[in-house]
Amino acid sequence: MNLITVSGPPSVGKTSVILKTIESLKNRGLKVGVVKFDCLYTDDDTLYEKAGIEVRKGLSGGLCPDHYFVSNIEEVVDWGIRNGFDLLVSESAGLCNRCSPYIKGINAVCVIDNLSGIGTPKKIGPMLKSADIVVITKGDIVSQAEREVFASRVHSVNPKAVILHVNGLTGQGSFELSTLLFSEKDHITSLKGKTLRFSMPAALCSYCLGETRIGESYQMGNVRKIDLGKEQ
Repeated sequence: MNLITVSGPPSVGKTSVILKTIESLKNRGLKVGVVKFDCLYTDDDTLYEKAGIEVRKGLSGGLCPDHYFVSNIEEVVDWGIRNGFDLLVSESAGLCNRCSPYIKGINAVCVIDNLSGIGTPKKIGPMLKSADIVVITKGDIVSQAEREVFASRVHSVNPKAVILHVNGLTGQGSFELSTLLFSEKDHITSLKGKTLRFSMPAALCSYCLGETRIGESYQMGNVRKIDLGKEQ
């Protein structure tokens, strides 16, 4: 089985891109499954079910969705292999700019949109900078010049990635994406022993453990203070 990890900020069109791409994969006779990770709520699983795609979802609740993902992905892969999928797609929650949900040796796709602003690529960390493929959506809403400038900004922060424009509504570009997602040489049987491409956001403080009171006396653990400069 091949495994693909798809991530990106909230509401950039990850699910729409995946649905259109799976249509092309199915036309090649491939059996595809999806696992949708999210935080508090998602009904994306119903969209996959309506398209005849086998899907499971997991909600991280109060936990960091990145940590929830890495704690469950091994079992998810086992589920996919048991079901005989040729390709399993792991779709992340809408992640923060510091998240890093990629695994070494596993194809990584980052989805971002043209509406986020030309300065956005520089603000995104490992989720964009360590991706193998960057999919840019909502290109039909902006001008050709804006698309080219945005793609150039993406290339400047991740020059090794393949950059594709995909329309999640019409499916334009999804066939080209599908040709990059499945390869016989990328088959895996387990994730045991594999490592993340980049360390996850680090935090273990009193607020992580349920503290709600504000004040230095309630702050313990991994705490970082802002530098406001010297008093005048």
